[in-house]
Amino acid sequence: MTVTHRPSPVFTRGRGSWLWDGEGRRYLDLVQGWAVNTLGHAAPPVVEALARQAAELMHVGPGFHNAPAIALASRLTGLCGLDRCFFTNSGAEANEGAIKLARKFGQLHRGGAYEIITFADSFHGRTLATMSASGKPGFDTLFAPQVPGFPKARLNDLASIEVLVSSRTVAVMLEPIQGEAGVVEARPDFLQAVRRLCDDHGLLLILDEVQTGVGRTGQWWGHEASGIRPDIMTLGKGLGGGAPIGALLAREGVCCFAPGDQGGTFNGNALVCAAALAVIDAVAGAGFLAEVRARGAQWRDGLDRLGRRLGSGPVRGRGLLLALDLPRTDAAARAAEALRERGGTGVLVNAVRPHRLRLMPALNISQEETALGIEAITEAVMVAAGGG
Repeated sequence: MTVTHRPSPVFTRGRGSWLWDGEGRRYLDLVQGWAVNTLGHAAPPVVEALARQAAELMHVGPGFHNAPAIALASRLTGLCGLDRCFFTNSGAEANEGAIKLARKFGQLHRGGAYEIITFADSFHGRTLATMSASGKPGFDTLFAPQVPGFPKARLNDLASIEVLVSSRTVAVMLEPIQGEAGVVEARPDFLQAVRRLCDDHGLLLILDEVQTGVGRTGQWWGHEASGIRPDIMTLGKGLGGGAPIGALLAREGVCCFAPGDQGGTFNGNALVCAAALAVIDAVAGAGFLAEVRARGAQWRDGLDRLGRRLGSGPVRGRGLLLALDLPRTDAAARAAEALRERGGTGVLVNAVRPHRLRLMPALNISQEETALGIEAITEAVMVAAGGG
């Protein structure tokens, strides 16, 4: 089915930061499956983990334990300080589970409270409930009627949350960095204030770390920079390094699902959990996150120089989730096409907004690959923005 406009190249293989199409043309991939391929394409640790696990055990169903799921849950809870983990097949399913968990908590502990305050321009997935929770323009009418119970506040505006809190409120849900909105950060002081507000009113704080988790910002979790801890956290995208997996984590006092409340046939299967364990091991390796921060600084330095030439302001984001504003409203798509079609080596970027390019490279992208990307983007953007 036609659900998006895809360019003509058909990709047939990848390795690290590189993709090749069926014609043998090479592309520097700065999108990586929309922040999914944490270690790049065909990452040896992930390939080896999948092959090894596939030869032993792939799936026994959610009604039984398997060793990789137990090990992965232990690693994740140890890394984030939360107590329990429920595995899903995607970030959207993890967010759907977080919504269910919060509503069940409201039934049991807050007199039936069910509303979850979310934010304008947010993105939490494409199920009916997560689309309703999202503040992406148009999502409120696309598959109407929407699921009720998601009043919208404004990011970095505490007063806009306070006026929505009522006896119906059970939680506040937000992304530390709104990725689909164009890489818009929640300020650390704002996240700290939201944490205090939730504590003062007995509300749950749900952090959607689907795009920002597992090292993407140069720290394990996007909220670490604010020094807070959520009650519920969701993961997806980069957790499996290309294998489809998400996770819902929560502190013990929030874990109120009863047997039969939540499930999923493929959830927590041994194959994808083994892949995610390989990703976690790599990100936990000596110097890995420091290198992510170094490459992020290299990208920021190069793109800030470009931004100054364009007069468009500094780069948005942290670590290796970055966005560059362009001065013309139609420039991003033109620049992305020019980069993809450029002579010699193509470059893949995401025109996340008409005037904004988003970059989500592999977390192990090299210094040389970063320099190549900066050079290519500078050339293409100057042309697309009318700067010659």
